[in-house]
Amino acid sequence: MIPLAKPHIDRKDIKAVEKVLKSGRLSLGPKIEEFEELFAKLIGTKHAVAVNSGTSGLHLCIKALGIGRGDEVITSPFSFVASANCVLFEGAKPVFVDVDEKTFNIDTSKIEKKITKKTKAILPVQVFGQSCDMGEIMRIAKKHKLKVIEDACESINAKYKGKKVGTFGDAAVFAFYPNKQITTGEGGMIVTNNKQVAEACRSLRNQGRGSSRQWLTHEHLGYNYRITDLQAALGISQLKKINYLISERRRVADLYLKELAEIPQVTLPVTDSHNTHTWFVFPIKVPAKDRDELAVHLLSKAIHSKAYFFPAIHLQPFYRKEFGYKEGDFFVAEKLSKTTLILPFFPEMTKKQVLTVKKSMMDFYH
Repeated sequence: MIPLAKPHIDRKDIKAVEKVLKSGRLSLGPKIEEFEELFAKLIGTKHAVAVNSGTSGLHLCIKALGIGRGDEVITSPFSFVASANCVLFEGAKPVFVDVDEKTFNIDTSKIEKKITKKTKAILPVQVFGQSCDMGEIMRIAKKHKLKVIEDACESINAKYKGKKVGTFGDAAVFAFYPNKQITTGEGGMIVTNNKQVAEACRSLRNQGRGSSRQWLTHEHLGYNYRITDLQAALGISQLKKINYLISERRRVADLYLKELAEIPQVTLPVTDSHNTHTWFVFPIKVPAKDRDELAVHLLSKAIHSKAYFFPAIHLQPFYRKEFGYKEGDFFVAEKLSKTTLILPFFPEMTKKQVLTVKKSMMDFYH
């Protein structure tokens, strides 16, 4: 079997977690702060706040920036549903803008048409490990006095014009699910240069407790969005080899780009000239009539693949029911959702495995 994804866990990772287990400090301990400091240094921000998921991180950013009922947030319909749900959690409304077919990211040329008096923020999603056009997004945000929350959950260490994603907006969120560039099992990280936002997020993740840390004193309506020291220890260990992990992802991506170029029915992913890609997944596009049959064929050969993101957010059952969205509302996102297939992709993937995927795909098309 060739799995869709596989985390890279070595003996150092296991020893780091084991050390915390033996310490007895499994949560609210020193490893969380250490992880936050290392991650802030990696990205280049003043503050980092660890949470239990990227979804939680996005929710806290929305709340900390004062976005609430009646407000609108511009975002992408081609993403994991959490990037839109986090807006709904606070009673605001996600306003979708179609995406660029080449990069899968929000089409910045269509953003200003969607801005109204209710618009409070732009939430760009850095899809699959590649930055949005952050220069244009920040220009629009400045012009219209909008907040920017970067959903960088899939794009740890990616860059736009040499500058790391997560350093452009008012806040950004990264995630550490097992298929991400680094993993803590579950987990996420908010980064910001705004001290007030960081302090608000620290309180809100911990049941609304204040800076005094009095256990039964709650200054705000908060949540249990904490990460554990076990996860933080794994995150610290993973951060120490992040350059290696990303370089291995690039190695596998380069193999795919070379080998699959021989299959004319396959459209390969493109990296924008402004971007440095860190490859969360390897997405290909095939004719819509073939996509699901190809996935079935690959599975028959013990090769896992997955349709991403299908359906697009606005065509999810809840969004259809709640907002009345229908097919045709966002043509490019819908086209991508019907044609995009994610192939097996992980740091330890071998050339032999890539060639096995290639052969199975060629058998399908010939």
